[in-house]
Amino acid sequence: MSSRRQSDIEPGAGRAGLFLGVGLIGAGLCLGALAAQALPPGQDQARMLAHFTQRFGEIPLADYVYGSLMFDPEAMARHDAMLDFPPHASLLDAGERLWTRPFRDGKTYADCLPDAGLGLARSYPRYDLAQGRVITFEDALNDCRTRHGETPYDLLDSQTMGVLSAHARGLSDGMKMDIRVPDGPAMMAYLDGRRTFHARLGQHNYACASCHVLHAGDRLGAQILSPAPGQATHWPVFPAGQGPVTLQAQYLACFQRMGHVPDGPGSAMLNNLEYYHSALSNGLPMRAAVPRP
Repeated sequence: MSSRRQSDIEPGAGRAGLFLGVGLIGAGLCLGALAAQALPPGQDQARMLAHFTQRFGEIPLADYVYGSLMFDPEAMARHDAMLDFPPHASLLDAGERLWTRPFRDGKTYADCLPDAGLGLARSYPRYDLAQGRVITFEDALNDCRTRHGETPYDLLDSQTMGVLSAHARGLSDGMKMDIRVPDGPAMMAYLDGRRTFHARLGQHNYACASCHVLHAGDRLGAQILSPAPGQATHWPVFPAGQGPVTLQAQYLACFQRMGHVPDGPGSAMLNNLEYYHSALSNGLPMRAAVPRP
């Protein structure tokens, strides 16, 4: 998202070069239509995908994991070339070292987490009844640390939680996202995240959905805006020349561009937002810790 007005967003950068042609009033109506009903998670995702099919034609569901790259063949080619010699390989190695380093009691994350962490990240965030809140995968990693006598990592520290999360999420690569939202308090948290995603906030009057639903596939300066489904599959990301950026760090950056001051990382606001946002990627394969050209 950006501090530029929505009228500055250039349409037609998407695969089919289509744009709904709505101004701010029409965009508000469309945004309201997509957000109006409290639908179950699967229906939320289906309705959003139908919206993108109407805009761009049939897009294979698996392509959504590539985000804005699916609209830009040249950027996709640069991304694929980066994978031959990953520029972030040393950071991934650092994450693996943190993962295998024993806690002070001799245990490791693999000892602490179910199935040694294999395939675990794809089911996060999840609602924890005992804690009475949504917990993210990074929360689960910090829970391991505290249970074994260690200090929790700062959720925004790219050199600790960032690289650790990159390695640990990579243990789910290729496995399909599977976010469960049972009835009761979990559903209430999901709906709270849904409201945040669709709410217009801040001095620029943007919503997350403004960029990643209404204007997905359109160009904002040099950037093509990615669609919401598929976004949660590939965090942390490694922008060229930078350390890992976690999903909640990206939320904070987007809110800053919107002119909105949100609650902090790990808060109910951001965890519930991540819960809803991640459910939009159900059924898509994880591709954690990807570089971006």
